[in-house]
Amino acid sequence: MAYDYVLAGGGSAGAALAARLSEDPKITVCLIEAGGEGRGVVVRAPIGVAAMLSGKPKINNWAFETVPQPGLNGRRGYQPRGKALGGSSAINGMIYVRGHHTDYDDWAALGCEGWSWKEVLPYFKRAEGNERGADDFHGGDGPLRVANQRSPRPIASAFVEACAENQIRRNNDFNGPEQEGAGLYQVTQFWGGDRNGERCSTAAAYLHPVMNRPNLTVITDAQVTGIVFDGKRATGLRYRRNGCDEAAEASREVILCGGTFGSPQLLLLSGVGPADELRRHGISVVHELEGVGRNLQDHLDCITGYSSKETDLFGLSPGGVIKLVRSMFQWRRDGTGLFSSPGSEGGAFLKSDPGLDRPDLQLHFIIGKLEDHMRKVHFGYGFSCRVCQLRPYSRGEVGLTSSDPLAPPRIDPRFLSDERDAEIMLKGVKLVRRIVQAPALAKYRDKDLFAAGITSDEALMNHIRDKADTIYHPVGTCKMGVDDTAVVDPKLRVHGLQGLRIVDASVMPTLVGGNTNAPTIMIAEKAADLIKAA
Repeated sequence: MAYDYVLAGGGSAGAALAARLSEDPKITVCLIEAGGEGRGVVVRAPIGVAAMLSGKPKINNWAFETVPQPGLNGRRGYQPRGKALGGSSAINGMIYVRGHHTDYDDWAALGCEGWSWKEVLPYFKRAEGNERGADDFHGGDGPLRVANQRSPRPIASAFVEACAENQIRRNNDFNGPEQEGAGLYQVTQFWGGDRNGERCSTAAAYLHPVMNRPNLTVITDAQVTGIVFDGKRATGLRYRRNGCDEAAEASREVILCGGTFGSPQLLLLSGVGPADELRRHGISVVHELEGVGRNLQDHLDCITGYSSKETDLFGLSPGGVIKLVRSMFQWRRDGTGLFSSPGSEGGAFLKSDPGLDRPDLQLHFIIGKLEDHMRKVHFGYGFSCRVCQLRPYSRGEVGLTSSDPLAPPRIDPRFLSDERDAEIMLKGVKLVRRIVQAPALAKYRDKDLFAAGITSDEALMNHIRDKADTIYHPVGTCKMGVDDTAVVDPKLRVHGLQGLRIVDASVMPTLVGGNTNAPTIMIAEKAADLIKAA
């Protein structure tokens, strides 16, 4: 079949982009997604992240692993990524954070013309349907529902008070004029109406409502295996569905939306990338592009956890299971209760050094015990606080494990390979420990689950290397820019090729200071205008 545009990947960017492009009835769009439609209750119920995140079993989740990380005492890291329409927005913690305003000015300074804060803000606003309404920083009627939490636990407010007791100011809007401070996160969640309290993935926001458009074809449970080239022009995609190889032709453009791991892997499998990497796997070079797969950046995160004698938390116990069942019926009835929780209810953006011009640490305060991405189960009640470094110096890469398109990519974040990252992480963990000891959390705090008795910096740093891992914000492997290592130009066209763009988090030249889902959706919104203008 032939279409105007063929998209590889229906994740946070792909779902939004397919919906925007197909608004023009004269344009035909084909979207190919490896996972399912992302409509099940495990996606719609926010607490369903507990079932999907661990990858045991693999529910809507690629559940990748990294190569062993010397900076993490030789451990393999875990990299959950969404595998369904909506991508990682179908399995994430729903936190709506854009990053710091200056992050986008940094992009513009690197040669990414058109991507300054002033120029991207309209796209954030166009996407956003905020429960608080429209203002200078927010949109009120966009497709992506952004909500106040339906039923935050009292402990989340106690966390904000504990921050205040450590001279950290309250902040009611991390996406407003100032990012620094502590508060409750807003989340990508339906507010009002018969879907109140449900997760609002990009599929639910943009794609599901328009799946019946005659000019939009959505193919699910089909993995893209390669890009078809005619010389230096991309003309379509090959994909595998039900064990059979098929193809979709693109008369205008092929657009990769496979994410930070999927897009570089697909380029490499198709002969685009560093020549030595391609030849190592017996792949003929279609176009040598040194930056493909390079520049991987991710937020490394370390968790502090405590058991609690309080029971108004998420907990695994006979009473906790009964409470969870009751909360499921409450959520189905009116969209509130524990089932509507994003898990990470409280948050903060902080500076590891008061002399910094913007926060370089982010906290996620969780209403339950969390260890190893929920792959290690703790019974009873408790709470956790995660700290991540927002602008890491370490750089990694994504490559191939083999020429088999169904094999997972080779992921090497090189966490803590730059010693400056280790120093900032140590400061962050020490800061979290001070906050947790504040009087406001005294009634919730019982036993330290992971770091009891650790007092020296050396021992605490070793603890970080034993426990830290991603908080799921990989970017940068097909970076936008104008230098020799850039993969796409500021209009997201792949350098040196025709008819091929990339629209996802892989194009970010540097990691933003916050969660990456909202910026990825912004990229898709802006890309839609760039493509229509072309």
